Amino acid sequence: MKKGMLSLLGVLMLWGCGPTATEQMNALAEDYVKIQLKLGEYDENYIDAYYGPEEWRPRKLKPNEKQYFHEPSYMAAVEELETRLHQIDTTGMDDMEQQRWKVMQKNIGAMKYRVRFFVGKKGTFESEALEVYDTQPPHFPQEHYDSLLNELDARLPKWDGSFTLGERYRKYMRQFTIPRERLDTVFRTAIAEARRRTKAHIKLPENEHFELEYVSGKNWSGYNWYKGNAFSLIQINTDFPIYIDRAIDLACHEGYPGHHVYNVLLEQHLARERGWVEYLIYPLYSPQSLIAEGSANYGIRVAFPGAERIRYEKEVLFPLAGIDTALADGYYDIQHIMQQLNYATNEGARYYFAGYFNLLDLISYLERHLLYNRDKAIQRARFINTYRSYVINYNWGQDLVAGWVARQGGTDDQPEKRWAVFQQLLSKPYLPSDLAGE
Repeated sequence: MKKGMLSLLGVLMLWGCGPTATEQMNALAEDYVKIQLKLGEYDENYIDAYYGPEEWRPRKLKPNEKQYFHEPSYMAAVEELETRLHQIDTTGMDDMEQQRWKVMQKNIGAMKYRVRFFVGKKGTFESEALEVYDTQPPHFPQEHYDSLLNELDARLPKWDGSFTLGERYRKYMRQFTIPRERLDTVFRTAIAEARRRTKAHIKLPENEHFELEYVSGKNWSGYNWYKGNAFSLIQINTDFPIYIDRAIDLACHEGYPGHHVYNVLLEQHLARERGWVEYLIYPLYSPQSLIAEGSANYGIRVAFPGAERIRYEKEVLFPLAGIDTALADGYYDIQHIMQQLNYATNEGARYYFAGYFNLLDLISYLERHLLYNRDKAIQRARFINTYRSYVINYNWGQDLVAGWVARQGGTDDQPEKRWAVFQQLLSKPYLPSDLAGE
């Protein structure tokens, strides 16, 4: 080629025949998925769901190969993605494409953090929350939790004997345990009702379905394993007593209108209809997790608002579980306080990763503030040790979703509007910073 002569690609680009911004995004998205899959070979928790082409999966690493993670090569691959992303001209994109670009930028940033994490370069609780989940969770002083514990102390029955607050709480809660032989009936009834309510407002594919399994030996209480093609495997952990309120909680959170519906809608509207292949994979350590967990928790209130939930549980689930409905009102008051105490999980994780707590300190903190027995506190500490700042996605995520839905007009007195806004959140690409109005 003579000096000064344009290459064929250059000529085509001058003629407007080069790849469009959408085509560049699609090519980048495919490489993004393949790199995520390779990273997932080193961490079994990293990829929560993948339902893309089988030929994109890397060869399965042998156990002895997993220790040889080469950070520079992976970081170079991720940084190349970042460079390509910033070279894409976004000026002609519509609002959805612009949002797609912005979400990809945050996802690549989260992936960079995780690459560093693989080789021990761990940030603080706050830096991880910002870089991976695109948010800064609030901090509450100890006085906040002390006041809630004092309120519980005043409300819980005082039995004869030297019972601690935790022992009194657990003795009180035993009255609301779902018997093991009734567990499946109660859960399937709750899921069926959550599904009925959801389908009255959200159109789902005809083939959507799920399977329900009961498992043990896990550090979580429930899990949705989304398999693609509108199918989920929902697992419930039976290691510890399951209280009656958890039937609606898990039915909605893992199923309808929670994780199952969220994944179904993303697959349908983004991965299939738009061809955005990055939605064929769900990396757990990404901003999507805050949207997923926050919406799954908030979805409980959408499907069973206020008095409707109480009425349904008292009229249907309490009798199915053989629990005295006369105890229900006091039970809901106690659970309202416990929901506020849930933020103590974040504080315990923050202290643990800052080095103020060792593992035993963390377990003791969870026993005191969440009123767990020792075994349950150990299970929760294992979860925190494995998933780190992920814990913010449940409580802070729920509060972010609730605030955003209300600002869009989905208030308690506008239930139909709330369903419409909630469906919009589940069907389009959003970031936690979008929900916070940042």
